Amino acid sequence: MVAPAILGVLFLLLYPVIKNAILGFKEYGRRDFTLGLSGKWIGLDNFKEILQDGEFWRVTWRSFWFTGINVVSIMVISTLIALMLTKLGKTMRIVVLTSLVCAWAMPIIAATTVFKWMFRSDNGVANYLLVKLGFDSFDNYTWFADGKSTMTVIILLIVWQSIPFATLTIYAGLTTVPDEVYESARLDGAGPVRIFTSITFPMLRPLFLLVTSLEVIWIFKCFAQIWAIAGQNGPLADVATLPVYAYQTGMQLKRYGVAGAISTVTVLILAAMLVFYFRQLFKQEREADK
Repeated sequence: MVAPAILGVLFLLLYPVIKNAILGFKEYGRRDFTLGLSGKWIGLDNFKEILQDGEFWRVTWRSFWFTGINVVSIMVISTLIALMLTKLGKTMRIVVLTSLVCAWAMPIIAATTVFKWMFRSDNGVANYLLVKLGFDSFDNYTWFADGKSTMTVIILLIVWQSIPFATLTIYAGLTTVPDEVYESARLDGAGPVRIFTSITFPMLRPLFLLVTSLEVIWIFKCFAQIWAIAGQNGPLADVATLPVYAYQTGMQLKRYGVAGAISTVTVLILAAMLVFYFRQLFKQEREADK
């Protein structure tokens, strides 16, 4: 019964990954693409080129710290919101949950467009509020002219888009923890922090690990938000991550073989993250069985 789903995954995911990896071992440019040629097999030359390129390593380092900042922010904020939901009344809980679902349902490009409007230099609401709060230096401040400020907007956008999924998942996990456990801890004098660190987090550690791993994968391969904000007239060179860098190399420079090598390295990094997740998961299962 799962065969159709497996076949769909193999066709939509595995086949493009294999074709992309093969492309990374070829010299494949505009001429080969235009004439429908297969390209020249050059072995590991493309991989050697990117590994010796300083720009590739700068983009790789940026991809890692970009992912780290986003994931930490998402997990902390989502956990706090999920804990808040357990304390709210029914009406307010429904309002917050509905708001989260609406934010989650908003298309990526639509949300990105809204954020670009919010951070406009002339009539953006972000500058208006910052000036009203006393930060006069943000009067007509141009957010998308500088790499650091552009990256700040991108991070805010991605965190805002990712919080609903993480919050709803963590909240669902929190509802499975028996109230009797919390009551016993309170009778023993445990405070909110001690309850979370000694009861909630240990009981939901697999769930937290799952959500964190998914967020790492989704954010590391993030492309649409970065390209939509900085791809046309923004400081793309200062905010590009590995997926964006691969797209630039392939579609703008027409060096499809090198782009295939960059994409293959990106897939290998994500695969390593998955291996780490499964090792931790299996380790926890073995400890639980003891």
